[in-house]
Amino acid sequence: MSILNAIILGLVQGIAEFLPISSSGHLSVLQNLFHMSTTEQGHLFFDVLLHFGTLISILVVYWRDIVSMVQELILLFTGGGSEKGKRQPTLPMARFVVMIVIATIPLALILPIKSELEQLYYHTFAIGLFFLLTGCILYVSDKMPQGNRDAKSMTALDALLIGICQCVAVIPGISRSGTTITAGMARGLDRDFAVKFSFLMSVPAVLGSAILTFVDAVREGIDASLIPAYLIGTVIAAVVGVFAIRLVTRITRSGRFGSFCYYCWGAGALTLILSLIF
Repeated sequence: MSILNAIILGLVQGIAEFLPISSSGHLSVLQNLFHMSTTEQGHLFFDVLLHFGTLISILVVYWRDIVSMVQELILLFTGGGSEKGKRQPTLPMARFVVMIVIATIPLALILPIKSELEQLYYHTFAIGLFFLLTGCILYVSDKMPQGNRDAKSMTALDALLIGICQCVAVIPGISRSGTTITAGMARGLDRDFAVKFSFLMSVPAVLGSAILTFVDAVREGIDASLIPAYLIGTVIAAVVGVFAIRLVTRITRSGRFGSFCYYCWGAGALTLILSLIF
């Protein structure tokens, strides 16, 4: 893998992981149609590093929320503030963590069919159709009324339904952020909170997947000569990811999240055409 190849993949990962346009779909198209080296072609360690880069992006943007989560969890488990005569403190961020755990549970449903789903990465025509479906999902997102619910009023059912959408989004061409943010808004969540929940709920899922992939990467073997290119791609994914998260948040807040539908429809149409030509 060349440094240029690593830079391109880092850019794609950093942008498409957070923008609602499906990073897996784009990486699959690059591999299938343009024969570009990807993380699926003997570069599993790079796959781990790229996902680690996007995790860094989330930590950078939401570090205050993550610190609050840790502090409130410590307070919850140590019983701080619950002494007799004291009012039980409200712990919205600890409740946030519980909602993330609930949203992560449905991922267990896809483990038995993981190998079958991975085969979809090589069906470019199908990926094009899924791009079009993502566009339709995004189109209806801005048609929904503005919600006002957050961590204090979110329910377990909300988290579970959003988690199921995250499971569906393992299909290449289906955007994880697009489906989960849209699902959050459909459940009446505040737009900013829907974005925040979508990205923070991805942390355990991405971390778990990265750990499993790392085990496979060690078995496959790591080419030390490629590490400089890998690190450059990872840094780019992390830096670009920060800007992508902020962009999605700003656009969603303005009520124009659905505007990404036009890109997905264009990408889907182009992918279908190219899949028939090549």
